Amino acid sequence: MGFRLCFPKINISGAGCLAEVPAELVKRGLKRPLIVTDAVLVKAGVVAPLIADLQMADLAPVVFDGVIPNPTVAVVDAAYAAFKNGRCDCVLGVGGGSPIDTAKAVRILSANAGPITLYNGIGKVGKEGAFLVAINTTAGTAAEVTSNAVITDTANAVKMVIIDANIIPDISVNDPKMMVSVPKGTTAATGMDALTHAVEAYVSVGAHPLTDHAALEAIRIIAQYLPRAVANGHDLVAREQMAYGEFIAGLAFNSAGLGLVHAMAHQPGAVKDLPHGVCNAILLPVVEAFNRPHAVKRFARIAEALGVETANLNDEQASHAAIEAIRDLSIKVGIPKGFAELGVTEADLADFVPKALKDPCAGGNPIPATADDVLRLYKQAM
Repeated sequence: MGFRLCFPKINISGAGCLAEVPAELVKRGLKRPLIVTDAVLVKAGVVAPLIADLQMADLAPVVFDGVIPNPTVAVVDAAYAAFKNGRCDCVLGVGGGSPIDTAKAVRILSANAGPITLYNGIGKVGKEGAFLVAINTTAGTAAEVTSNAVITDTANAVKMVIIDANIIPDISVNDPKMMVSVPKGTTAATGMDALTHAVEAYVSVGAHPLTDHAALEAIRIIAQYLPRAVANGHDLVAREQMAYGEFIAGLAFNSAGLGLVHAMAHQPGAVKDLPHGVCNAILLPVVEAFNRPHAVKRFARIAEALGVETANLNDEQASHAAIEAIRDLSIKVGIPKGFAELGVTEADLADFVPKALKDPCAGGNPIPATADDVLRLYKQAM
């Protein structure tokens, strides 16, 4: 079986590892990094230590803190304007998926003609662009390790999924000390996003032995440590383990691909501006119950990784138990039960269906879905 396995050239992890970033820039002769982040992280003081370390190394950082959840084309344009106006020579994405995806988009525009909408889809980024460091502050999206960037095209009310090896960060940074202030709700949502990455990668049509190992280990770690991280954000062991789990889940899906959960989650996320991880968490047990009959043995292994006692269960029974374990974990960490709680109505669903079927993630699903299938699954997730 052939496969592609791409990830950052350098991956730095561990408590306090943020301090290593300035030296990595200095050794490359870089002087003016653009920090792409959001106002919440700036106000919380998360970005301040990085700025201080950069200045101590005689670097001159420029800060763009205009990223919003589900970043839009307009946000990307503003960030790129900051890059140009600041005469920046590299990009540091600081945050979860939204800031890092925006930083990836800035990297694209630094070497390729705009607008960013030209790059929606797979393999459309011709040149690599500015040196990129992705500094992760959540344990969920794995944006720091992947070739994906998700940007909302508000004009067409759709989430663009840009997939290209040229946007993989040069350096990824996972410092659990930067994650301790993440609120419970965000910790739960991003953690369930990471679980979704691992599960979808494991049952994807692109799965292979290397991604299988990473995906199952990610599932095991997330099931064990996500409740601890939600219960106590200052549990540094749980934070470090979740950072490891989401990272290897990212390695898995960056090669194996995703599936229908992400394809469907992108639509309410774009139209209703809902948290990506919450959308994934709501859809995960629903979609995987649809997929289960086509990957029974794999779902039985997922059950084991989730901590289900499967010794006295056959594969069919264990596969059903996997779906229930996913539901139970979602409830335990406080995920809403359905989209109706988030303001989605049944009238919205028909518009979501064709966009979900066209989403680049849909092709990885273990069984192709029809429009009727997708509509039925959306209704089950209400």
